[in-house]
Formats: sequence, C-alpha cells, structure tokens
Amino acid sequence: MNITKHVTSCPIELVVKLINKKWVIQIMRDLFYGKSRFQEFKEDKPDLSNKVLSNCLKDMENNGLIHKIVDKCDKKNVRYKLTEKGKSLNKVLYEIAMVTVESENYSEKLASDLKASFKENLL
Repeated sequence: MNITKHVTSCPIELVVKLINKKWVIQIMRDLFYGKSRFQEFKEDKPDLSNKVLSNCLKDMENNGLIHKIVDKCDKKNVRYKLTEKGKSLNKVLYEIAMVTVESENYSEKLASDLKASFKENLL
C-alpha cells in the first residue's frame, strides 16, 4: 500500500517545518535544560539578535511549541515554557544529539558526560 496517496501532508515534513528555522532547536534545548527567559536564551548565542529571538519565540508560540507566561504584577517579567507538543519532541532531540555524540571524536569521558546530560534533560 502506498501510504503517501492517503496523506496530504507528510508528518515528517510537518515536524521539520516546526523546528527547521534557525535557533529553534537551540532554544528548545535551552528550555529542556531549564532556561525560560529571553536573556537566558541569548547567553551563549552572540549572533542571536533581540529581533530574531523575538520573532523565533513568536513563531514557536504560534506553532504550539511554547507558551508565554507574563507575570500579572510585572508585565516585564516574562517566561517561556514548553507546551505538551514541545515536550513531545524530547526523544527526537535526544536522538539527534546521539547521532553526533556517537559519531564524533569525543573522548570517552566527554561522550559519556554528554549522553548522561542529554538523557537526564531530554528523556
């Protein structure tokens, strides 16, 4: 049976559209690692401008990957949190990370530490 005749949009293509924009995967990784604020996402990304980050967060919110939490008492106090849809990509991100961890020339110790970190935060 040719399944593609019965599917109007390929599920793989749909998920790739959610995460293919620059910075989305890095921001999702940061969210899994506990970051939640605008400035935290920029900490280790010197090439990420405020405008690009803002647009990326809006796109992620519109795509249902994150939701924005604004403090009622302080409108400048904004956090971002993964939605259930965003959280469901944890295993995908873990497997993407493992491709590199297992194929690059990391020392045995570093590879072990990376695997443990990703396993702890993504699974």
